[in-house]
Amino acid sequence: MERAEKAELVSSLQAALGGAGSIVVAQNSGLSVAAFTDLRVQVKKAGGQVKVAKNRLAKLALKQTDVADIADLFKGPTVIAYAEDPVVAPKIAAAFAEKNQKFVVLGGAMGATALDANGVKTLATMPSLDELRAKLAGLLVQPAANIARIVKEPGAGIARVLSAHAKSEAA
Repeated sequence: MERAEKAELVSSLQAALGGAGSIVVAQNSGLSVAAFTDLRVQVKKAGGQVKVAKNRLAKLALKQTDVADIADLFKGPTVIAYAEDPVVAPKIAAAFAEKNQKFVVLGGAMGATALDANGVKTLATMPSLDELRAKLAGLLVQPAANIARIVKEPGAGIARVLSAHAKSEAA
């Protein structure tokens, strides 16, 4: 790889990692091509990216960002997974690591906070932004539905009583 190509790779990686909500660094020694492709597809569907870069170039890209200093994680064959949603990359990486023993989560970062492997797994158990928005919308709609049911109930009760009374007189 020529110097210009390396500089371009560092700048693109720097831009990607700088805008990421979370970053996961994992070791992938001995992972099959099919399994790695499956990981890429899962992360891409969720709105993230998976990159394999030389450790030295990844460290250079990290130095020029506001992301926590996680340069010490880059030893051996590593993979970088990242996404704008802070929960997406950790969730997919942790689930993938459970299925594949050759894929080991080393750690990561969420903004300026460095995470170890346990921190990434903890972040993976949290609901995503879309799930939180859905729960919040449900909580906002629920009181209105309860009020509508309470307002409707007295009239429905009277209608049931009148209907039962009408049926008893007809019989």
